[in-house]
Order: sequence, then C-alpha cells, then structure tokens
Amino acid sequence: MQRQTPDQLLQELAGVDDLLIVQDLDGVCMQLVKDPLTRQMDRSYVEAAARLEGRFVVLTNGEHEGRRGVNRLVEQSLGDPERPGRDGLYLPGLAAGGVQLQDRYGQLQHPGVSDAEMAFLAAAPRRMETLLLERLPPLLPELDRAALEASAQAAVLDTQVSPTVNLNGVFAAVAGDVARQRALQAMLLELMGQLLAEAEAEGLKGSFFLHVAPNLGRDAHGQERVKPSVPGDVGSTDVQFMLTGSLKEAGLLVLLNQHIARRWGEAPLGEGFNVRTAPHDHDALLKLATTRIAPDRMPLLVGVGDTVTSTRSEDGSEWLRGGSDRGFLTLLQDLGAWSGCANRVVLVDSSHGEVDRPNLADGTLRGISDPEDPLRLDVLMPGGPTAYISWFVALAMARS
Repeated sequence: MQRQTPDQLLQELAGVDDLLIVQDLDGVCMQLVKDPLTRQMDRSYVEAAARLEGRFVVLTNGEHEGRRGVNRLVEQSLGDPERPGRDGLYLPGLAAGGVQLQDRYGQLQHPGVSDAEMAFLAAAPRRMETLLLERLPPLLPELDRAALEASAQAAVLDTQVSPTVNLNGVFAAVAGDVARQRALQAMLLELMGQLLAEAEAEGLKGSFFLHVAPNLGRDAHGQERVKPSVPGDVGSTDVQFMLTGSLKEAGLLVLLNQHIARRWGEAPLGEGFNVRTAPHDHDALLKLATTRIAPDRMPLLVGVGDTVTSTRSEDGSEWLRGGSDRGFLTLLQDLGAWSGCANRVVLVDSSHGEVDRPNLADGTLRGISDPEDPLRLDVLMPGGPTAYISWFVALAMARS
C-alpha cells in the first residue's frame, strides 16, 4: 500500500470544501504522560483548531470538564481562563467516549445519561481508591503505608463520567519487572469488575462497561482484552469505568450526523441521536449510516489517532487487534469506501512521551498493525505530537 506523506495530505486537504477532521487528543496533540495533571497543550494548536471551525472536532476517551479536563489545558495554553468561553476557543466535539458533548464555547451536555448513573459515577473515584489500597500492599511490599496511599491517590483519575485507574505511576515503581506489571494488570481488572458488580447491585445493570487502554480487541464475550506487559511495552495501563454506549465509533456517527445537519439543515440519524441510543457494533453502525445518509452529503472525513494495536495470539493462530482508536478509524475508512470519499486515516506516534508504546520509527508497525490488517493507515506521523501540531497549524493556515 502506498502511503501519503503528511505534506501530500496537507495539499490534498487544503482545498476540500466539505471536510471534517475527527481527532483524538492524548498522544496526538499532547505527549502521553504518567500523570495527566502534568499535560500541556500548545497555544498554536488551540488557535489553529479555532480557525478550522466547522471542519474539526475531537473524539476522546478523556473529558472536557473538571480539574483533569482538557478545558483546563486550553485555558492554561492561552493564559486566560475567560478567553476560551468568550471567543469560542474550547475544542468542540465528544469526550468520555462520546457521552460528553461540547461546543466551542464550552457548553456541555450528557445526552442520555440518568441522574442515578451520574450519582454512581460521582462516588466511584473514592471507591476505586479504597479498593486499590486493599489490593496494592501484597503487590508492592516495598512501599510503606504513606507511599501506598500516595500511589493509590495518583492512580485514580476522578473524571466526571469516566473515572479511571491509571497504573503508569505504579508501573514506574516496578520498571522492568514484567511479572509484577502483569499481576498489577490482573488486579486492576478484578477491582473494576467488583465495581461493575456493585453498580448492578444498585439497580444499574448494563449501565457501565470497562474500557481497557490499550487493548487487544474484544473476546468472545465482548470484553476488551488486556494487552499484557512485555519487555519494552507495558501494555494496558488504564481501565476506564465508562457508560454503556461510550464507544468512539458510535461517537463518530454522532459527530457526522451533527455535521450534516449544520451543512444541509437536516439530521439524517435524527435530532436526538446519541451514543447511548446508537448500535454498539461496527456492522450495525455502518448499516445505519449507509441506510440513512445520502452518499452525496458525506464530507471527506479525516480520522487522527495514536492507539492502534495488533499482536499475534499466544498460539500464533490469529491477530488480536485493538486499541481505543481502531474502531472509529475503521468505521471512518469503511464509510469512505461506501460513499466514494477518499477518507484518510492518520496515525501519530505516541511513543515520544513518558509511556512505553510501540513506535513508528522503523516503519515495521510491530505491535500496531499486521500484514492482514483491514485498517489502512494512510499517513504516518513518526515525529509524534510535535510534528502533528506543526502539520495541523499549517493546514489551518492553508485553509484560512
């Protein structure tokens, strides 16, 4: 397959009339870090996103609001907490996998989410911390109580609608000890499974699911597979406690539906369409789109992500493909094949930050793709977020 260079893609997109860039955030326009509170966003990127108004949206498993939200990073990058809301400089689009919708002025909605679900989510971070403190001592016997408490507190990300346990900091304490890293992964999955059981006991069966990042796709029961730690790649580091329907591929259709409504005055999937009412699998989502959307109303879609995985199964019989961006990028690609639009898939190398990830440096895509992978990666950005931001700013200027 002949890939495009970033410069070739820029030239191609500079003159496209109906364009929609759908972009992930962490690892794409920001380096991956062990502590999300230390993330930084580039001012030039924020301003370029504003220049692409109507042509650019975000689709992330992170969140817009709260102390850990991307909105705080936007405000910090501009040095003015009031300016983004006044001038429309917040990043529009979907967060928390699709359940948190924001416009460029920071107006926030949670379509389809109940009060009972929000209440359980509000209490979840403290419960996660308690459960961690029960489970960490035998796995980290070298740490005293104060250090364990600090580790548990740092690991729990108290986001509003997708509370998360992130083990990057804990993994750093056992760097190179693959056996213990795998034991920590197993512990985390069991802990979050208990939280699911507690939600069910409160009458919220089916309200939530576990998103593992990065992952190796889904097993026969529909559960996301953990990517085990191996030397040089820590594998799965996060498990997010997410609302059912919080799938990026469903979010892609929500964003597409809104884009078409703005341009043509009619929402083909319905005015109230959201991820919680959308189908939950690729084939059903594709069928819905191809049945309800007129091909000539499709924009040229560009999907930008960083988390795509592919690893051979232990018995070597199959490829286990996953990654939090794979689903929406694959759907975007298939929508292009159906509509005749030259949709593009862009993969940014997120190995330049503080988290061990497979990289694009040697071009082999080991751990990322495979020879039989149906997902076509049209453009690679081995320079990581720094290179992507430069490209993004240049595109915004070219279209201004």
